[in-house]
Amino acid sequence: MALVVYWYDFICFGIVLAAIVASLWYLLRRERGSIDDDDTAQSSFLPSRARSESLGLARLWTSCWRGLHPGWLLFTRSLSFLSMAALLAWDVLKWDASIFVYYTEWTFMLVMIYFAMGIAASLYGCLEYSKEPTLGASEDTVVNMIGDQDFRERLRIYGCFMETIFQTSAGAVVLTDVVFWLVIVPFISNTHLGLNTLMICMHTANVGFLILDTLLNSIFLFRPFPWSRMGYFVLWSCFYIVFQWIIHACGFLTWWPYPFLELDRPWAPLWYLGMAVVHVPCYGAYAAIVTVKNSCFPYLFPNDFC
Repeated sequence: MALVVYWYDFICFGIVLAAIVASLWYLLRRERGSIDDDDTAQSSFLPSRARSESLGLARLWTSCWRGLHPGWLLFTRSLSFLSMAALLAWDVLKWDASIFVYYTEWTFMLVMIYFAMGIAASLYGCLEYSKEPTLGASEDTVVNMIGDQDFRERLRIYGCFMETIFQTSAGAVVLTDVVFWLVIVPFISNTHLGLNTLMICMHTANVGFLILDTLLNSIFLFRPFPWSRMGYFVLWSCFYIVFQWIIHACGFLTWWPYPFLELDRPWAPLWYLGMAVVHVPCYGAYAAIVTVKNSCFPYLFPNDFC
């Protein structure tokens, strides 16, 4: 066993285990409750204001800017996906597949999955929009045009997955950039990866493209960014940490991508506790972006913003 375990490491294990258990418990409690409550915003796709209520399932491909064709959202999502794919390909060619031991690449892939799902939704939206220009006026229109209750249910489930990945990505990109720009770059000398153009691009493109999509889409139009979904973000980070423990225990990796994950330091529990706590402001920062969009844009752009 390549990973040497000290007594204080069990505190680290306990912190991660507690985060996993608490997240699963809270998510199961909230998600199960939302099934019986049609007013629960997390999974029902039923927003809280009239304009948002009218969108229904069409919020997956409809822009929050009045009169903007769904094709523009398709264009920005495609541009974001292709740009991120190019950066990731550059990353792999430069460092090989071992680069995926980093949380940055995990999050990068997650954001790309969101954009891939968004592209599929936008393509469908453009197709329906070409059939009926008034699509998006009501969910009844969507139902009538789909004409298949089973397909509509599959689309709703698809939307829930897309929304969940979006929320998980939102917290993860903020955490990635906060750790990189405020911890690694100023204080930690990484002998495996240095600060270069590629690293700068990757740690700006991830959050930049996601914020651009947030400013254009209608997924959380006039709806709160649900804090209960932070559990998925926490689980995402916990799975990454467990992955690191496994590959170190098996001897596949002898160095730590992030020094604050090292288990052979007496202060490791403090690092783990600090990283657990920082998930709250990271998720909250993105929730604040959505809140500002829904609160300020209607007053700043009364004729253009939905």
